[in-house]
Amino acid sequence: MPRIHFHSPFDDISVEVEEGSTLLEAAERCGAKVGHVCGGVCACSTCHVWVKKGLSSLSEQEDDEMDRIDQAFDVREYSRLSCQTRVGQEDVNVEVTEESLTAFMDENPQLRRQLEAEGRWPLKR
Repeated sequence: MPRIHFHSPFDDISVEVEEGSTLLEAAERCGAKVGHVCGGVCACSTCHVWVKKGLSSLSEQEDDEMDRIDQAFDVREYSRLSCQTRVGQEDVNVEVTEESLTAFMDENPQLRRQLEAEGRWPLKR
């Protein structure tokens, strides 16, 4: 089974998933902080991630994803929407974007307040 590794300022976490799982399903399974305001139905861009390794093994972008990714911030050639990206046979390294982290914090206000109290949110760039 392929191993998906998620990196963010808060996490370095990995999980093995079955081929065909989405990156968002993998993130939820291991507790990676990937936002998804729309619930993972390709109606927003808050699950935007950067795929740093294993991009060629992932499912191809379909029109819906390409249309939505255009609405994301800081889109790069290795940007994907984690709700639409299916895992192939290779291991994948994913960096969670600031956009997705912000959405996650908005979806989890108790964690956001805790991190604010600790001075760890918002991110200092």
